[in-house]
Amino acid sequence: MNFLIKRSKGVKILLCGVIALNLFVSCEKEVKLIEITPDDYHNAIDRITEVMVHDIFSPPVASRIYNYPNVAAYEIICQNNNAYKTLSGQLHGLTPIPVLDTTKTINLKVAALVAYLDVGKELVFSEDKIETYRDSLYNSWSRINESSFNNSKTYGLQVSKHIKDWLATDNYAQTRTMPKFSVNTDDPGRWQPTPPDYMDGIEPHWREIRPSIIDSASQFTPSKHPDFSLEKESPFYKELIETYEVGVKIKEEGEASEKLEIAQFWDCNPYVSTHKGHLMFATKKITPGAHWIGICKIASKKVNADFEKTVYAYTKTSIAIADAFISCWDEKYRSNLIRPETLINQHIDENWEPVLQTPPFPEYTSGHSVVSGAASTVLTHIFGDNFEFNDDTELQYGLPIRSFRSFNFAANEAAISRLYGGIHYRAAIDLGLDQGRELGNFVINKLQMTTNN
Repeated sequence: MNFLIKRSKGVKILLCGVIALNLFVSCEKEVKLIEITPDDYHNAIDRITEVMVHDIFSPPVASRIYNYPNVAAYEIICQNNNAYKTLSGQLHGLTPIPVLDTTKTINLKVAALVAYLDVGKELVFSEDKIETYRDSLYNSWSRINESSFNNSKTYGLQVSKHIKDWLATDNYAQTRTMPKFSVNTDDPGRWQPTPPDYMDGIEPHWREIRPSIIDSASQFTPSKHPDFSLEKESPFYKELIETYEVGVKIKEEGEASEKLEIAQFWDCNPYVSTHKGHLMFATKKITPGAHWIGICKIASKKVNADFEKTVYAYTKTSIAIADAFISCWDEKYRSNLIRPETLINQHIDENWEPVLQTPPFPEYTSGHSVVSGAASTVLTHIFGDNFEFNDDTELQYGLPIRSFRSFNFAANEAAISRLYGGIHYRAAIDLGLDQGRELGNFVINKLQMTTNN
């Protein structure tokens, strides 16, 4: 180079220009940022939901799959953000995540998505579907800024390992080996498997799962349902007749019935099976928890929530939903109450069928009611009361949009849909809503996640 510079001043200028240009391009490439938007987080949650539907997880298990990945992402966005408080020391058994290395360029939003997907992959069966989606993101981020991506990925995976170690202690693995639920056919008021598949009771030991924030599975034990009785003037029998008569009227009205539309909109039963001759196939649907996670997405997008608030909203909602299932399932297998379909077929009309297929677990309390009460209470706390929204969660399942004036109105409709569907008595609905709302208020008051909580 020195030889060329001596030969020609023009060459010297040219070479210096080339060197300067290369330095400029190199610097520009190095400082280019990986842009992450709230939609990236919504898309990641949607992908987890798609896999859960494909894998047919029960409602309680699905709530666990939402909970842990959101906590992982939330703990990362808390780093260097004074608006949000760590969940460490608040959620049972959760210790501080690995310390952020501030000497490295780490994109916390990228790290949050890395952790979310890595924890989520741990909790589903179809890991390959998550890996394919993850790898497409990794390749895109790496092309934009390889150094920042690698640092962010490393940190996200460190946090993911921490959360996976924590979730491994929640007693889930132990419940996989516990015995099936024993059906007591000698007691006429006890739950029995229901048509068409007469499946065993789902997750009879879910009360053994460690809660996130509530003190114990039995903390929000609801008021007792009316005593079982087939005496025609008894409160229980009157509720049984109500469920029967509502179902008969809906079927008489047919497609013109708004109650039918409401029942179908809130069905959210991943265990629906269709029988044609000797063939049986499953109709895959989201769970009630997934429906409320979808409503959280709708609300976040409506207010244009930034990335941090989006993660916060999903996390607080998923914590409430997960604990609501633990609380509800604790009561279901304690009261062990028989479903309306069984009694109606035995004592009123052997040909009667509910509008919806009865889920395979005891009746009291209504899972939709408890979960909807808890989720709607937390969402109201986050986004405000009288929050109007259009719920398009079920569009992908061929159901129309329904509009609500608030989260509480949506919860009321979700709860009463179980009466319209013919799968619950009135007490399970009303007292289930109370149970869920009490739990939701507990989550709001005990869980300190923001500086203005």
